[in-house]
Amino acid sequence: MAQQEQQTGVAGKEVILSCKGINHHKDVTCTWKYKYKEVSSTIISFSRTRILKGKAPMTHRSELISNSEQLKVSGLSLDDAGIYTCACPSPIVSISLHVFKLTDSSNGHFLTNEDLELTLMQNSSYSQPHLSITLFNVSNKIVTTEILPKEAPQKYILRLKQLKATDSGTWICHVYSDSPSINRNISFDVKVLGFGEEHSEIMYTTVGNPVILSWHLNFRKIEWKEGFTGKLIWESQGNTAVHELLDFNVTTRRELHKTKKSNHIWFEIPEQKTGSTIEVKIPKVQLNHSGQYQCLLEINSRRMQSVRALVVMQVSANPAGPLSRGGKMTLLCQVSGPLPSKAHLLWERVNGTQTENKKSKEHETKVEVSVTAPGLWNCHLIEDNNRKISLNYTVEEAHVWNSYVVIGAIIGAGVLVIGLACVCIITGMSWQRRRVSILVSMKGGEVTVFLDHRRSLIFSL
Repeated sequence: MAQQEQQTGVAGKEVILSCKGINHHKDVTCTWKYKYKEVSSTIISFSRTRILKGKAPMTHRSELISNSEQLKVSGLSLDDAGIYTCACPSPIVSISLHVFKLTDSSNGHFLTNEDLELTLMQNSSYSQPHLSITLFNVSNKIVTTEILPKEAPQKYILRLKQLKATDSGTWICHVYSDSPSINRNISFDVKVLGFGEEHSEIMYTTVGNPVILSWHLNFRKIEWKEGFTGKLIWESQGNTAVHELLDFNVTTRRELHKTKKSNHIWFEIPEQKTGSTIEVKIPKVQLNHSGQYQCLLEINSRRMQSVRALVVMQVSANPAGPLSRGGKMTLLCQVSGPLPSKAHLLWERVNGTQTENKKSKEHETKVEVSVTAPGLWNCHLIEDNNRKISLNYTVEEAHVWNSYVVIGAIIGAGVLVIGLACVCIITGMSWQRRRVSILVSMKGGEVTVFLDHRRSLIFSL
């Protein structure tokens, strides 16, 4: 009587089948045979002195493990499912091999937001059982999938929507059945090309500040094996024109090459640090630099993109300069760029009252406030009660400003006097190479330089 055993294997992998109960003290001939349905064929026959290979379909992929009677079958396929027997000559060991095949829709390589579709197939010498399938992600957590049992139990299709870059890694497909008893884990690798570091979709800044927009690609981290291309484009706010700032390509060796495409001089491409970052720098931001910056990737007609919106704020006064006593000034706060929903601008006077504040309507890009007194004002861009960016403006009184002018004039006049005195000293020393007495006097807006008792120079300020 044959000893019946149950064993599972995975397509593309190897399986080791054991032949038990062999008497090693006798030089007997043992035979491994394969049977599927009613067709039987020899895989290999062996004894202490010789090994003969048969004509079974998997013979060329089969071998005996050294110093044992174990049979290793490599590169399994669904067609390798069946009954394997080892006759040596008795007792006969019979093993029912149940083979699973797990494939995905993109050979394990996905772009961010693409769907993962797995196909699980099974084959055995008996009728295929209905399976319970559970999927575990890279964090070993159960993932809810859509299972399409249209062709079950021979084929199951599992679908998981919108993969993220953080889904890259080794996943587990757990297969379970009561009868026959199956409890098998099938591992598979998932590589999701995308942006490894999450950034805010909107970047806020003020006029005159430096800004760096960057996209960190994860192709090195996940050991992506396919080449791809990409580009960085800018769509300015309020303008439908699209400007290509740079393009890049990544080779199969995971080498990144970038080329500047635009003639605009207001942006720079910083030196590469990590070799996997797309980056542009604006040393001094202006209002017209706002808009949407898009990093686009393309591989085998498949595309993905990541968008950063740049919002720029500026404050100004009309008329510019100090506020004269009894005068009026208008402060303007404006932003340029795609504003988020429920966003508004607010002028707020520091240590002022609520009645002095001025708020814009939602989606308005500017707000004005009339000012009749000096003080410090702040303009805020607010979304859902959160301040996204602020910029201040100080309104000064005219007399304060004039005092600065007077002080500056006095300092300038003093420097001028000292300079003139030095010139006169040098000039006097050259006259007839004789000693002279020099006296400098400042009176009534004039500077008098006495060279001696007969000669003098007069300068008017």
